[in-house]
Amino acid sequence: MEIGQKLKDARVHSGLTQEVVAEKINVSRQTISNWENEKSYPDIISVIELSNLYCISLDDLLKGDSKMIEHLEESTNVVKSNKKLIGAISLNIVVVILLITLNMFLPNNSYYLILVFCIAIISSATLLYQIIKHI
Repeated sequence: MEIGQKLKDARVHSGLTQEVVAEKINVSRQTISNWENEKSYPDIISVIELSNLYCISLDDLLKGDSKMIEHLEESTNVVKSNKKLIGAISLNIVVVILLITLNMFLPNNSYYLILVFCIAIISSATLLYQIIKHI
């Protein structure tokens, strides 16, 4: 059985509504619905809170759902996350260096300079997004 169905069955068995569960674990009702319909998966802290709330073991809740286990492994794998962040930083540095080098060879046309500046901003914004996502 998939985790969404397990969560829904446990909630119904406990006599709770999605609204009540959402209030107790500090998420929206829509989030509970998304978890139960497997549109998204809860993080490990939410899984633990749900396990406590429904009085069901983590083992019973998680076993048999390979997608959920994969989601938890990916979301808690710090080494993989750090490698992605280092990759994003390296890529940003390379892009900025290439843009500066390219700018030296371009004619003194302000349109080229604006284009190079825009690409550098987009690259930096992407890096900032990765850093914020990492935190």
